[in-house]
Amino acid sequence: MLLAVDAGNTQTVFGLFENGDLREHWRVATERDRTGDELGVLLSGLLDLDAVGGISLSSSVPSLVRSYEGFAERWASAPILVVGPGTKTGIPIRYDDPREVGPDRIANAVASLERYGAPSIVVDFGTSTNFDVVSSEGEYVGGVLAPGIEISMDALFARAARLFRIDFSAPPTVIGKTTASGLQSGLVYGFTGQVDEIVTRIRGELGAEAPAIATGGLAELIAPHARTIERVDPMLTLEGLRILWDRNI
Repeated sequence: MLLAVDAGNTQTVFGLFENGDLREHWRVATERDRTGDELGVLLSGLLDLDAVGGISLSSSVPSLVRSYEGFAERWASAPILVVGPGTKTGIPIRYDDPREVGPDRIANAVASLERYGAPSIVVDFGTSTNFDVVSSEGEYVGGVLAPGIEISMDALFARAARLFRIDFSAPPTVIGKTTASGLQSGLVYGFTGQVDEIVTRIRGELGAEAPAIATGGLAELIAPHARTIERVDPMLTLEGLRILWDRNI
C-alpha cells in the first residue's frame, strides 16, 4: 500500500491507498520538531507499517523532510518520494521559478487536471488560502496566495482584547445578534466574498469558465456559500500525491 503524506504548516493529512483507492485517512497537527522515531510511534498506532510499500510526501515544512526520510528507512523500510524540483509531474509548470511552487500546490494541480480536466482552479483552504490555476492547455500557470481562515482569525483574537475564539461554523443570519454570530458571519461571508472575487478575476484572465474545486480542512465551511465553487474534493492533495508516485516510481 501507498502512504501519502501532506505535511502542511498547521496540519498533516495521511492517506493510505490500496490499488489506487483511498482506504483510510487521518488528520493530525503538524509538529515541526518531530523526529523520524516520533513519526514512527505515531503512525504505528494508526496503521500496519509492514503493509506500506511506499511513501509519497509533500512537505511545506522543510525541516520535516529529513524526519520523514528517517521514518521511511527505519520504521517503514519503504522507498519515499519527496515531491519537489526534479519530480516528474506530467504537467508543464509555467512559473518564473518553478522551484518556488509548493509541492502541495503541484499535487493539487496534477490531481485537478487528472480528475476534472482543463481548465480548472483549485481553492485550497489551509494555513493560507491557495488558488492554483490549470490553463485550457493543461499547464500550471500560477495562482494566488491569500491569508488563511484560521491564521486570520488568530490574528484578530490576538489584537482585539474583547473578542474571543469561536466555532468555525455558519451563523443563522448574516446580521449577527451576538459577538459570536457576528464573528462567524464575518468569517464565512468575508472569505466567501474573497473566493468569489478572486475566482471571477482568474476566469477573466483565462478567458474561460474554469470550474473551481475546493479542498483543504475548511473547504466544506466556505464552499456551500460561494457561488463560484462547483465541487468539493477534500482529499484532492492526497490523490495528487498518489498520481505523482505512479509517475515517478
